[in-house]
Parts: sequence; structure tokens; C-alpha cells
Amino acid sequence: MRAYRAKVVEPIHLPDRDEREANLESAGYNVFNLDAEDVFIDLLTDSGTGTMSDEQWAAMMRGDEAYAGSDSFKRLQESVDDVMGFEKIVPAHQGRGAENVLYGVLISEGDYVPNNTHFDTTRAHIVNNGGKPVDCPIDVDAEDEESFKGNLDPDKVRELADNVGAENIPALVVTITNNSMAGQPVSVENIREARDVADEIDATFVIDACRFAENAYFVQQREDEFSDASVADIAREELSYADAIVMSGKKDALSNIGGFVGVRDESLFEATKQRGILYEGFTTYGGLAGRDLEAMAVGLREAVTESYIEDRVEQVAELGDLLQEAGVPIFAPTGGHAVYVDAEEFLPEIPREEFPGQVLTCELYREGGVRGVELGEFAFPGEDRPQLVRLCLPRRSYFRDHLVHIAESFEKVAERRDELTGLEVVAEPEMEELRHFSAELEPVE
Repeated sequence: MRAYRAKVVEPIHLPDRDEREANLESAGYNVFNLDAEDVFIDLLTDSGTGTMSDEQWAAMMRGDEAYAGSDSFKRLQESVDDVMGFEKIVPAHQGRGAENVLYGVLISEGDYVPNNTHFDTTRAHIVNNGGKPVDCPIDVDAEDEESFKGNLDPDKVRELADNVGAENIPALVVTITNNSMAGQPVSVENIREARDVADEIDATFVIDACRFAENAYFVQQREDEFSDASVADIAREELSYADAIVMSGKKDALSNIGGFVGVRDESLFEATKQRGILYEGFTTYGGLAGRDLEAMAVGLREAVTESYIEDRVEQVAELGDLLQEAGVPIFAPTGGHAVYVDAEEFLPEIPREEFPGQVLTCELYREGGVRGVELGEFAFPGEDRPQLVRLCLPRRSYFRDHLVHIAESFEKVAERRDELTGLEVVAEPEMEELRHFSAELEPVE
């Protein structure tokens, strides 16, 4: 049962099939190019797309819009300290702004940065600063029952250090939950192992904490040491091992915009503050209005409440169950923010160089007006990754009827899967790490 009720509603509209087909063609078969008004159920991302609470909206009314020394910043600072254990923070307009601030300080030309698995903007920021992102996930089978499939493999980090030199690895990053690995969680035990490896190679240990609360819930449910602990206590524990965190407030701060860097070292704090001033704004607003700082401050506290987080994760699991009942192959168990569909298994006749995940993404829109996102060869060209379609549920926004419609849309795609053909890229930006945001495709002849 949902742990909330609706106080504001927004009408949504399903365009007819002819309109959807025309929309796809004009968008260059890239759903990022669709207008939001033409999307019936939007699962493109959970980043900033959720529904804020009445307490968040109330807090926004007291936003202090002072350029320097804002009271709203002080309230955010207190919230981050209480919930996440970081007193020193540098605000940013969103997660990728925070990545720019931190990685622009830490990474130089020729550096290597291991991660359990880099997501798109993280990878791009490392490349943009002259570094090389290296994925070091544990080896998992999508069918096994491993509880923490998002874990980092510490031995792969050690092997990288032996090969390139520890002095060339300034930072070790762990992303919780592991978005590129089907939103799978990371255990506290593994975070401790990552801390040890970072100490061994003298690297700054960074946690990408965008979905820290969802990760803490999985730890509570699956890691015996924490079965009696609160989600709030687990959240502080898992982050306590990090030297720095990168945070998108658009995820587990339950806000529509915002982010920040949290650090412990004073010299690193000063360096990130100065870079933040250059790229984001003064250190007490970071490119945000005071009201946005207030929304994050409240949202962080709400994110670690038991009723909210249980409802959040279990709704994702509910969508996963409906899809499996419809015969849709998914990465199991489901993660905290999205269901990931195995596009290669769903469309086995389409080779990965013709983007089976992107084909499935487009057909899902064609059949049901549902927008997901491809996380395979199109988003991560040349990477040895599964061909996935991510269905991201915005927080506190959709209900069971919407989930049923999604499953039914997949069934309609399945009925015509033998008729489908692949796609090819016809226009793309220079930086291939970001091509899926704006590239255009067309059906293979």
C-alpha cells in the first residue's frame, strides 16, 4: 500500500499510434528528443522527475535568496551533516555539476579512475579531465541469487594499480546503487573493502551517493550485520568510509534540482570551493535558488524514513514482477530505482551493433507511449556490457494502473518482435560518451 496520497494531480495524454510513429521519426529514433507532452508514462530517468512532499513545498517558501551566507544553505549543511555525516559541502546545480567540481580537482591528464561501474556523466567528466575510467565490477550472472551484484571487485583495482602504477590512480569511486549494473546495491562489507584498497594505493575514496538511501534499504534487508539497524543509521555507516561524496539532489534528496560535493579533508575542501565558485556559483548557493536548497534539506531527511524508502523500493519490485509475469526478461533481483530489461534476450535477432536496446526503447514508445532509456551499445559504445533498457520510476509519482500499462505495452511489442529491424546512427556529437543524449538514428535498410 502506498505510504502517501495525492494532493496535486497532473493530467497525462496518450497520443494515438499515428502520432507516436511520427514523433519517433521526427525525434531521430532517440527518445531524448521527444517532447514530454507526447509521452504518456515517462521512465526516462528518476533524476529530478519525482513528486516533492508538502513539507518540501512548505520549506521552499522560506528560501533565503541571499547571494552569500544564506540561511537556506545552513539548513542544507545541517541536513547533510545529520543524514550523511559530511559537514563540509560545496553545493552545485545538479549531480554532474558536483562531478565537475570534484573530478576537476582530483583528476589530471593520464590518470586512471576505477569504479564499480561508471555511469555516463561520470565517465564523461573523467575523460574530459584527461583521465581514463576503468570499470571494476564483480563478475555476476544475471540469473544467480547474489544479493549485492553492484559490488566493486577489489582485486581488479589492485591489478590495475600493478599495471599502471598506484601513483596514477588519484581516486577510487564506488557508485551506490550501481546504476550501470542494473541499479544493483553495494554491501557495507564491500565498501569497507574499497576503503582498504584506496588506502593501499593512496587514492581518495569517493562514493557516488546519488541513491544512498535506496542502497541502505537493501543493506538492511540483505546484509545480516544490519538486519536490526535503521535505514538512517545504515546510510551514515555506508558513507562514513568515504573521503568524499558526489551527490545529485535530484535522486535521494527527492528534489527537482540540486546537488553537492561533500569532503572531509580541508585542503580538498578549499580546492573544490574555488572550483565551485568558478563553475557553479558562490559557496553558499552553488547555482541554486535558496528555495531549492530548502527542498533538498527536507528531502534528505525524508529519504531515510522507513515508510518512504520501503514504498519506493517495493514499487520498483512490483513493476519487475508484472514484467516477469508478462514474460519479459529482466535483470533480477530488481534494483532500487529502475527495472532493467535484457534487450538481447527480448530481441535475439537484432545484433548489438544495431542496438537492440534502442530498438526496444523505440518500440515501447510506439506501442504504449512509454519512454525508457537504452543502456547498452548505443549509450556505452565499445563497452562489454549487457544490452539493457532501463525503466526508471520517478519517486512518488505513478500507481499500479501505470505499471500494468507498461507491462501490457511490452506484450504488444513481443507480438511483433519478429517484424522489427535494427537501427544505425546517422548523426552524433563529437564526444561519444554523451552521444545517446542527442544522436539521431534511422532503421537499417
